Amino acid sequence: MTRSGLRRPLIGITTYQDDAAWSVWQQCASLVPQGYVDAVFRAGGTPVLLPPQPGGAEHLLDALDGLVLAGGPDIDPARYAAPADPRTGPPHHARDGWESTLLRSALTRDLPLLGVCRGMQLLNVELGGTLHQHLPDGSHQKLPAQYVRHRVEVADGSRLATVLGPDAEVPCYHHQAVDRLGRGLRPTARGADGTVEALELDGRRFALGVQWHPETDPDDLRLFQALTAYALAASGS
Repeated sequence: MTRSGLRRPLIGITTYQDDAAWSVWQQCASLVPQGYVDAVFRAGGTPVLLPPQPGGAEHLLDALDGLVLAGGPDIDPARYAAPADPRTGPPHHARDGWESTLLRSALTRDLPLLGVCRGMQLLNVELGGTLHQHLPDGSHQKLPAQYVRHRVEVADGSRLATVLGPDAEVPCYHHQAVDRLGRGLRPTARGADGTVEALELDGRRFALGVQWHPETDPDDLRLFQALTAYALAASGS
């Protein structure tokens, strides 16, 4: 419960599956950057990590009030019927399959969801869209592990505009982007170069994706607060 007496909505966050090191150990692990966990908690939710697994999506979503599709590695181009560009990273089949199942089920339930970077791209692909597999070098990803801050213009009348206003300066780190739009999606933010920076799915209470990484900006919780507010309303609390 929050101090106001309202229940904290349970917000699922998808995770990476990768080699990791801690103490004397180096093993395959399911993990997510702490920024996602902190952002959800500070926005009023209870974060629940969702590691890739062979089943159980329906059972999990029965218990959740909202979903964050986290950033991460490139989506397998076979999922949008494209040959792999040499600069596209190796496929992560377990994560692609798990998150696609979660996403489809969340959309069927009209569960509030926020896609971040890869998560936005997955939303587009799952609805039949395609991706640019490599943007011009240095445009949106300049140096390893360094975010590029740039301004995006937000579409009037969009849900994103009610959250962020007409424009925003955002931190991005990606070398791929939306190409052909998926069914029912509309672009609600663009960069100066025309790159699609946000998508919304019409007809859902809150189904929004952003190409940037809001979890890396601890001073701006607006997107996570919006997700949490819709999740709380959806739960009936």
